[in-house]
Amino acid sequence: MKSLSPSRQVAFHQLLVAARKTCLMDALGEALGELDPKLLKKQISDYVPADAQKILASAGIRDEHVFPVPAVLEHKPTLIGYYRLLLGISQKRFYRAGTGMTLFKSMEERGHLNPKRRPPLESFCAEMSEQLADLVRQISPKITMRDVSELPLITLGAQFYGANNNTIGRKATLDVFLSVVEIVKEFIVIQDSKKITIVNASKRQVFIALSGDPDIRIQEEFEDTLRNKVAIEIKGGTDVSNAHNRAGEAEKSHQKAKKLGFRDFWTIISKAGLNVEKLKQESPTTNSWFDVAQVLGREGDDWKEFRSRFADSVGIPL
Repeated sequence: MKSLSPSRQVAFHQLLVAARKTCLMDALGEALGELDPKLLKKQISDYVPADAQKILASAGIRDEHVFPVPAVLEHKPTLIGYYRLLLGISQKRFYRAGTGMTLFKSMEERGHLNPKRRPPLESFCAEMSEQLADLVRQISPKITMRDVSELPLITLGAQFYGANNNTIGRKATLDVFLSVVEIVKEFIVIQDSKKITIVNASKRQVFIALSGDPDIRIQEEFEDTLRNKVAIEIKGGTDVSNAHNRAGEAEKSHQKAKKLGFRDFWTIISKAGLNVEKLKQESPTTNSWFDVAQVLGREGDDWKEFRSRFADSVGIPL
């Protein structure tokens, strides 16, 4: 029965593994491990009410697992989403006009923080800390680390369930772009919400951009000429019966990219349960196939291969 198909849940899993790297506890723990604990301690004292600190201390919960501070959000901007989800507020409500939060939307969705037009993170942390302190005070029985880990999933699940297939596909594309940012972050010289400029090992500028047809393009400046190098198509759907159609859509995009002079063509698609040889028949232009869940989750053989190939294509050491 089609109504019992697991394809939607598989799509949700793709988004979940991506969220673990951007706006759930895994991402927060990774960021905290890279920051100066003295700076964190000072900022916690600036933003977290003393009574809330006592409640968390008695429960064995780190203050940073509940309360945002500027240092964390500067280091990993997508964690705006972690604290939003913990508070239980949907993206639509959080970023609607009049909330004062629209300035932070690109931080959550695209991991972008413009140092020249830095949004007021201090005000954000102060406002969120006030509301999160009330959450800590009102939870009964006493808040636990399990609560902190699981409460964001309730709102995240509703967010996923409210998304249609097109929205899921766009989200997968944005999350793949965040994976790309992770690969090249040490070499970025300019970044906005849709484009990254890096300087590679040969001292040449390389441009990595979100676009349409292809979803992500890699271009390198060489002797005042812009060379089209890699065209990447991202297909986030998971319905096995429709996989060949998705591969066919990738082929159409790659054919357009080929006419523009791109030389390498990659397709990121759900490979689980599929015969890649049959996918190749639908997109013969694709010369590299990567599993979308592994790229989103940043683990597995396909992720390792993608990361290595990407670094090689832009000319940077891993």
